[in-house]
Amino acid sequence: MSKAMSNQSVTAGVGLAGVMAHCGGSPVGAVELLVGAMASAPAAPEPYAALAELWQDRRRELKESLEEDGSLSAVPAQAYFLFLEGDMDNAVMALGSVTGVRPSVAWGAAPWFGDARFLGEVSAVALAEACLRTLDHGHDLDTDAMRERFAPWFHALDVVSERDPAPESLAAMARLPRACGRYELSFALCDRADAVDRVMWTAVARAATWRVIGDLDQAAAAFESALLLDSANWSLYLDLADVRAEQGDFAAAARLVERGLEHEPREVTLRAAGAAYRTRLAGSPDDLRALIALAPEIANTTYRNLLIDYACAGPKLPEGLVAEARRIRRN
Repeated sequence: MSKAMSNQSVTAGVGLAGVMAHCGGSPVGAVELLVGAMASAPAAPEPYAALAELWQDRRRELKESLEEDGSLSAVPAQAYFLFLEGDMDNAVMALGSVTGVRPSVAWGAAPWFGDARFLGEVSAVALAEACLRTLDHGHDLDTDAMRERFAPWFHALDVVSERDPAPESLAAMARLPRACGRYELSFALCDRADAVDRVMWTAVARAATWRVIGDLDQAAAAFESALLLDSANWSLYLDLADVRAEQGDFAAAARLVERGLEHEPREVTLRAAGAAYRTRLAGSPDDLRALIALAPEIANTTYRNLLIDYACAGPKLPEGLVAEARRIRRN
């Protein structure tokens, strides 16, 4: 029987006995078949009912087999098994992992994910980690289709953040709705966090959301608030410097980098940014040479290329030096 036909049979309600018959009595084969059915219709209750029965009958064998398996195909079932055992935190983190790999499937539509017991027990820390896992693979989530698929996640964020408003966890949660273009929910989570305690991470989350929206003045103000809460954090100086550079204020950007270097003088990205912003401001060949020397050490090639673009727009730079910098950008 084809995989597609097997999935259709499961969702039509053949029950666990029928699933086991299709799989030659293999519980692991049954799990794979049922996960396929879940992927085809994540909200359908039949695969979960069969999985619950399988877990009850063959728990020890399944635990051993799934621990050895390690493949992503079994993770949605593992998440449900964890839910059945009352381990809500590991259940949501497992679901976050598979969602990050395959966000085209509405895994959050699983009946257990909207269950009152789950929403009443899962911790904000675990839900925040699960949200971060959904973003691990860099998929584009800012579409109407993705917003619809992630609707159960947004509901969970609302419920859990109200019940367990841990500020740092809420700041982490805010990244998921921001990635999906649900900016109002991202800000709402920040507001809820601030009502409990004002922490640096919430200000950073708010700044990042304003920056995605394109309101650089609000983003800069939020980063300044973050610096008031953690004035020794070098990365905040760099974040604010980058916003000032986007605004065209390279003098302010260079000054902010210098302040960051007071706290972390060896940080490569700070040193490279400082060289780029000084080059853009004053057309210093020595600073451009410094940027060229540091460029291979910058892990984020998008950011490296942005710094090179800024620097190469500096005034009266030697053409040969500019060409050398642009060759790095192309590689």
